[in-house]
Amino acid sequence: MHSITRDDIDVLVKLQGVETEANRIKVALNEVPKKLDVLDTKLREFEQLVEDQEAIVTEQKINYRENESDVQMHLDMISKSQEKLVAVKTNKEYQAILKEIGEFKNKNSQIEDEMLASLDRTDADEKLLSDRKTEYSQLKDEIESEKDLVIKESEAEEKKLSLFETDWNKISEQIAPELLEIYKKVQKQTKGITITAVKNAVCQACYMNIPPQMYNELHRCDELNFCPHCYRIIYYNGAGG
Repeated sequence: MHSITRDDIDVLVKLQGVETEANRIKVALNEVPKKLDVLDTKLREFEQLVEDQEAIVTEQKINYRENESDVQMHLDMISKSQEKLVAVKTNKEYQAILKEIGEFKNKNSQIEDEMLASLDRTDADEKLLSDRKTEYSQLKDEIESEKDLVIKESEAEEKKLSLFETDWNKISEQIAPELLEIYKKVQKQTKGITITAVKNAVCQACYMNIPPQMYNELHRCDELNFCPHCYRIIYYNGAGG
């Protein structure tokens, strides 16, 4: 068994505390790109809504101009048909031209009704487009502010991480090389908590009971002990019996 003192245990616990906080920061920093991507995606999705609405308004205006062109074309054809009336020689021709004029007028009437309805839809869609552009501008400002905050917080966390790494080096220098090597070996095996307290004969990492003899040995705090279940370094914390 490796001989230790209570001070050794305290330093190991302190070292683990630094590592735990450093790991928390590393996890948080790893999430930063994802957070920024989520914000960018949210803005892109709303931008797509604006573009879709713009496309709707544009298409309606194109259709309106095409209808205007059709109406004008029919008016020109009506004018030509009316000119033909002067030269007709038979009633049959006269009636045919009147029928033709009537059909052009009927088509124009239908188109003009559609144009009036189209104007109402376009007004409503332009209002919606204007509202969405305003919302987009507000959302963009909000997201830029959120991104700035995320970046500033990450920069602050990076500074903390740098300080923790400095603390880790200082603390590790207080630990005997052999003990530090054992600590690192356990850390590699457990991939998490390396040293943990025992309360009421229960390991606080795996929550399994410690054998009575080992628990008694822990009270002396003169030898390095390991949980027989999770293999972490264990110590008696003096609380809870």
